[in-house]
Amino acid sequence: MDDPNLKLLFAVIILIVFGVVGWTYRDQLFGGAEPEPAAVAEPAEPASSDEPAGPQHPMPEMSGHMVTGELVDLPPLDDSDAYFLLEIAGTFGPAIESLLVRDTVIDRLVTTIDNLPRQELPEKVRPVGELKEPFATDTKEGQVVLGITSYARYDALIAQIYYADLDAVYDTYRRFYPLFQKSYERLGYPDGYFNDRLVEVIDHLVEAPLPDAPIVLVRPNVLYEFADPELEALSSGQKLMLRMGPDNSATLKRLLAKFRDRLTAS
Repeated sequence: MDDPNLKLLFAVIILIVFGVVGWTYRDQLFGGAEPEPAAVAEPAEPASSDEPAGPQHPMPEMSGHMVTGELVDLPPLDDSDAYFLLEIAGTFGPAIESLLVRDTVIDRLVTTIDNLPRQELPEKVRPVGELKEPFATDTKEGQVVLGITSYARYDALIAQIYYADLDAVYDTYRRFYPLFQKSYERLGYPDGYFNDRLVEVIDHLVEAPLPDAPIVLVRPNVLYEFADPELEALSSGQKLMLRMGPDNSATLKRLLAKFRDRLTAS
């Protein structure tokens, strides 16, 4: 399990959900060496033909953004990287903005969100840059486990999310939603709606189990795995919820539920 910078708090669009994206890549490798990220995002499998006729949770339209009293339109998706990163730096600060890759940022975010309910996340489309801090395990009764040492790394991140301005987070997401929708369509969902998919992903994460006992790890090869085959078979997103510990996971679930209410209010 590779653990990138503890500041991998993704206050990017929706501080809650895209925070989960960053943490997923920090823990995805489970102790292996970090592969080199590729520069180009890879689409997911095309959506099935039985897409709904319209969005289940439509987003309010925003055609522009007030900046120093002027209305500024969003750029085209393929030209949005510099503008989006500037917006993130202005809204959440340079420490957060610096964690993101420099190219195809929105495409990478959309692809990652779409893949959270699946078992594997494509490393080549990760939206974060260099991963630094190593993963640490605990030992209990001679077994390698996820315990306090591992869980404590998430405490500061959960605290920042807990005290985040939910209105500001939602406004940023709403502002850039047309670009996320465009990215989702060309990912292979021409009739789909990204906000609907985001709600599905949140529901999936909230359903992650919360084991009471320490989670035992095994290392059959280079990478750590969950010893319990049922836990190992969980999606990448639900495994992430386990890795942050039961207390942090419970807190994040409550925050995800609150943000879900905002996404579905329209």
